[in-house]
Amino acid sequence: MNEYRRDALPGLMLLVLFVVLALLDLAWIGWTVAALARQTLSAAAASWQLGPAILLALLLGGAFVGFFRVNPNEGVVLQLFGDYRGTARRAGLRWTNPFYTRRAISLRVRNFETGHLKVNDQRGNPIEIAAVVVWRVTDTAQAAFQVDDYENDVHVQSEAALRSLATRYVYDAHAEGEVSLTSHTPEISEKLRDEIQERLVQAGVEVQEARISHLAYAPEIAAAMLRRQQADAIIAARQRIVEGAVGMVEHALEMLAARQVIELDEERKATMVSNLLVALTSETAVQPVINTGTLYS
Repeated sequence: MNEYRRDALPGLMLLVLFVVLALLDLAWIGWTVAALARQTLSAAAASWQLGPAILLALLLGGAFVGFFRVNPNEGVVLQLFGDYRGTARRAGLRWTNPFYTRRAISLRVRNFETGHLKVNDQRGNPIEIAAVVVWRVTDTAQAAFQVDDYENDVHVQSEAALRSLATRYVYDAHAEGEVSLTSHTPEISEKLRDEIQERLVQAGVEVQEARISHLAYAPEIAAAMLRRQQADAIIAARQRIVEGAVGMVEHALEMLAARQVIELDEERKATMVSNLLVALTSETAVQPVINTGTLYS
């Protein structure tokens, strides 16, 4: 079932009309009762006068029930004995069939933040994750009739989509090009929004944005994972240092050979490479040792 517009009649003009008719009807009843009291009007004639007046008063009383208000960014779903008859969206005082039942549904943009969910990432590590979802109702008929409670549906489906997403990705990438929750925030947010939208399309809800608001390892493994991250960082840094040192040694040997500064045999080259690598990769300042003899002594 999809929404279709049914803008009700403008209520302000009808309100003025009904008030004027009600005043005239009261005056009519008052004049008839007064004439009957003064005996200038017979009982039979008075009954003919009062009957239509009372009927008009009852009709006007029922007509006043048909007035309702539509606020900006709000839709009012109209039903007649359970049958959907359309949605009024034009703001202001409106009037419709008094037998219609009316349900107001907000069309404003709303925010929802999930609780801190504890799930396992792709590697099985327990993590805590939460997200903020920005959403709004776009189809009032689907929101009213397709689901029991569209607001609760947004909460439940958002948390379910977040759990599903967290299990498909790792918390932190250890390989180049690997998509992780921490390093690919825009991509993860887009996938989360699409997954929530897919789950809420039947509720007439549009998900405008979804982003992770909290992400951390679970407390029971946080300390261990912190040490692991530090170790990974140290290994990566040492690897970068060694790669740079090897390049510098290679460049030094090529320059010595190109400029013919000194002729080095294989043993001397090995000694030079060893000394340069120690000097370049050492974490402390290197103290030079001056050899006054020969390399082979």
